[in-house]
Amino acid sequence: MQEDVDIVSTTKVLLIHLQTNTSFELPDQDVIRIGKPNDLIVPEVNVSGLPDTDIVSRQHAEIHRSENDYYLVDNGSVNGTYLNDQLLEPKQRYLLKLGDNISLGKENKVSFVLQYKLQAPSNYQGASQTVFQPEAKKLVEQQKITHVDKTSKVVGLALMVASIIVIGANTQVGFFVRIPGVLLCITGAVFLLQRRFNRNLGWILIALGLAIIMFTGNFFASVNLLAILCAAALFIAGYLLMTTGKVYGYGVDSLPKPNFKK
Repeated sequence: MQEDVDIVSTTKVLLIHLQTNTSFELPDQDVIRIGKPNDLIVPEVNVSGLPDTDIVSRQHAEIHRSENDYYLVDNGSVNGTYLNDQLLEPKQRYLLKLGDNISLGKENKVSFVLQYKLQAPSNYQGASQTVFQPEAKKLVEQQKITHVDKTSKVVGLALMVASIIVIGANTQVGFFVRIPGVLLCITGAVFLLQRRFNRNLGWILIALGLAIIMFTGNFFASVNLLAILCAAALFIAGYLLMTTGKVYGYGVDSLPKPNFKK
C-alpha cells in the first residue's frame, strides 16, 4: 500500500491577479518586490504586462517574509496599497493571511489574492495543483472585474442618455380641469378686487373652486410605444457596454471603421 505523501513541506505561496487570473509564485527570499521594472531593478512580481498598471508605481510595495509569516509593506506609492480594501500606511508592515486581497491603487483595478500552491515531491507522479481556500475562492469570483475600455464606457453612457431623451421627447403629460371650478376661482378673484363685496366671500369662492378642480380634474400621460421599445433597446445596449464592454458579443472595436482613402 502506498504511503501518504507529505505535501505541507512543498507548499508554495502565490499571488493571483484577479483581473487576468495570472499567477505569480513568491520566491524563497526575505524581501519580494512588487511593481514595474526600471534600468536597475526588476521586481520579483513584475506587473508591467498586466492591464491598468499605469496606476502602479515602479517600486510600489514589498512582501517581507519572516520564517513562516508574510508581511505587506507599501513603499510610499503614489496611488497607495490596499489590504482587504483598507489603505495601508507607508513603510508599515501588515501581516498577510491566505485569502487576503491586495490592491495596487484605487478601485481594485490591479488586485491580487494570496493563495498557496501544492507541489508534489519529486518521487510523486501527479501534477502540481493550485489550491483555493473556500473564502478566497469566493473572493476571486466576487472581485474578478471585467476590463472595459474608456471608449466603451463613453459610448454606453451616451446610449443611456439618448434613451432618456427619446422617452422625454415622446411623452406628453397634461391636466384636465372642470369649467365650474375655474369660474368659481375667477368669481372669487373679482369679489376680492371689488371693495363693495365681502372679501371673505371671495376667498370662500376661490377655495371652493380649487377644491372642485382638485377633485374633478384628471391627469393624463401619453407615451409612444415605439419610443418605449427604442429607448429600452438603447438603455440595455448602453448598460452592457458600460459594464462588460460588449453587446451580445460585439464591442465598439468590432464596428467597421470608415475608410477615407480614395
